[in-house]
Amino acid sequence: MALKHLIERYPEVQLATHVDEAPQGDNWVHEIKFDGYRLLGFFAGGEVSLRTRNGKDWTSNFPRIVAAMRKLKCDSAVIDMEAVIIDARGKSSFQALQAALGGGNPERIVAYMFDLLYLDGKDFTRLPLTARKNILQALLKKSRQDALRYSDHFAVEGSEMHRHACAKGLEGIISKRADAPYAAGRQKTWLKIKCALRQEFIIIGYSAAKSGNRALGALYLAYKKRGQLAYAGKVGTGFTMKSAGELVGKLGELKVTEPVLTRAETKGMGAGEWAVVHWAKPLLLCEVAFTEWTQDGRVRHPSFQGLREDKDAAEVKQEKPVHSSPLKRRVRPS
Repeated sequence: MALKHLIERYPEVQLATHVDEAPQGDNWVHEIKFDGYRLLGFFAGGEVSLRTRNGKDWTSNFPRIVAAMRKLKCDSAVIDMEAVIIDARGKSSFQALQAALGGGNPERIVAYMFDLLYLDGKDFTRLPLTARKNILQALLKKSRQDALRYSDHFAVEGSEMHRHACAKGLEGIISKRADAPYAAGRQKTWLKIKCALRQEFIIIGYSAAKSGNRALGALYLAYKKRGQLAYAGKVGTGFTMKSAGELVGKLGELKVTEPVLTRAETKGMGAGEWAVVHWAKPLLLCEVAFTEWTQDGRVRHPSFQGLREDKDAAEVKQEKPVHSSPLKRRVRPS
């Protein structure tokens, strides 16, 4: 099948539902949750295309992954993966990935591959997860490309896997039904269990630093609530001098003269602070780590992690995990 037709055939990835506890049972397997960019990789006719979860063409951003996929020992394939950089501690680092894509060293970026949708004329989405992963693992082993790494899974109790992941400082785990087919969109056969709170926000403005040479004091954040912007507070840590300058440049291009939200909607922001905010069109997204949500929908102790250019503002909602008690019972293969 031609590359164009493969891209049209598989326009969406499967997404995980955020839950508060890992599921238990023999039919769940668990993977490490990577801190990178989700990609769907297409290979056909010697050509490669890498698409984000929203279908954006990011092929040119990952030359090492593209070169490695061209050497796959097959004629055509569609593979679900995450582009990451592994730091000195053996963890995926979103900030390091941002730096590499922003003019650093993109050759450090590798792909951890965890699902196979299509291979050499055969659609595998209806096969059980473990069957798909076995075929993928064999393909990667045969292809022997260091930039393409198999994301292994662990058949252990979910609570044990989650505890170990958090102890190692990882972002969390993804739990998957071993017998489930691949289904585009958000599903309950894939669950994400985080070790700490972290999500995307819409940037609605910024303030200059009160002292020092850093270009940026704080970013002002929002998310979508019933289709409207809701204020989430501000983040003033996690920036480098370079990233602060780049953010001010990007936000300057989105500058608007009228406030994006009203004074009433930004309750808690003082009059003096309100006066120094540089408002921006609510288009640019960033990822923020924080400790908890307040009762009025603000983030506590936030830290900037990087921009998210692979998602759309309409998707950014307040992420709260679904209570997982119905999923914790032991599930046997169907």
